[in-house]
Amino acid sequence: MTEYDYWKIFPRMPKKVTIGDITVRDGFQHEEKFISTNAKIFYAQEMILAGAKEIEVTNLGNPEGIPQFKDAEQVLTALRSDAFKKRCERAGVKYDELVITAVTIREPAVDVAIELRKRGVGPDRVLMMVSTDPEHHFANSGTTLTQYWKEAERCIKKARDFGMKMCGTVSTIWGSPITGATRLEDAVEFTKRFLSIGAHDIEHADHDGSASAAQVYRYFSMVLDAMPYTETHLCHLHETKRVASASILAALHAGITRFEGTLGGLGGQPANFLDDCPVRGTGDYYYKDPRYVGLITLEDLIVMIDELGIEHGYNVDRVLWLGAKMEKTIGRRLRSEAVLNGRTLKEGHPEYARPGLSKLIKKLGEKPGTLSPPDWSPQAILPEKYGPLGWK
Repeated sequence: MTEYDYWKIFPRMPKKVTIGDITVRDGFQHEEKFISTNAKIFYAQEMILAGAKEIEVTNLGNPEGIPQFKDAEQVLTALRSDAFKKRCERAGVKYDELVITAVTIREPAVDVAIELRKRGVGPDRVLMMVSTDPEHHFANSGTTLTQYWKEAERCIKKARDFGMKMCGTVSTIWGSPITGATRLEDAVEFTKRFLSIGAHDIEHADHDGSASAAQVYRYFSMVLDAMPYTETHLCHLHETKRVASASILAALHAGITRFEGTLGGLGGQPANFLDDCPVRGTGDYYYKDPRYVGLITLEDLIVMIDELGIEHGYNVDRVLWLGAKMEKTIGRRLRSEAVLNGRTLKEGHPEYARPGLSKLIKKLGEKPGTLSPPDWSPQAILPEKYGPLGWK
């Protein structure tokens, strides 16, 4: 007999997950218009109030290259304000349990984070990134991998000395937009390298949507076999072919408990144009249409997790409301389908019922709720040959 209990089939699959929000950083970095500081603060604060416990809000790199984040200090200051802490207290949010992250790809950015930390407004967690493809890594950091590993080792120690966690991101796990196929074994080794030099946790990233569900399951099974403490690992998937939700499910099957996404599926490479002016970003875009390169949509991800019966900690309706507001902020239709169609409601939508059924039931003398003719057997009896076999 087939086993019907999903968690018995996939015993590593969690019943509780953490879903981080990285809209304000990864989502906005790909936009070619400046998103106002007020909007950044609004969405960061509102997503925390909606249930986000891990949130990534800015990039502390040189704003000449990524001017979208020239307001990094203002955003962080707003999140550290007494006024916001009081809002959290009133809403029942445990502020001290929040993890606020800023991206710090290079050492000067880590130094900025430390200075902000000294002034009481710095992040709780910073992030550095390696790619298993040396070409992709060079495009992002301007260094060789050898140079970068040494730099990361220094920066992890610095961050830890000032009370900041360091996340190590491993990219191009399932393929590179520059050189193509990559080896999963290299990404597992890079994960071990980051942890060996003191990283707090690892973001396993598919930045160009190369991953397939089967390869995601294989990779995360390899990772958890080697490093089984699940809180160490975070799944970061971009949606370029409408298959990321299948990969999320595969990651759950493997036992991953931490995920992240963006409202509307925003995100992608740092923009190389802002408002009316070209900027450096990370050079030319890798894709034919840069609108379709962002992360899995946070709204759809949370609805999917919710309907699987997995605990996540979000106010789903509030997140859907914020997703609708984000479309007005960005000025275009975004990629979430849940923001339009909502959740599957157990009570259904009675307002869509066609009038007249109750009258027809009464007229025919049927009992309400009857599902088959009363003179038929209580349960269907299948013939020996049925379906296509019975028609031969």
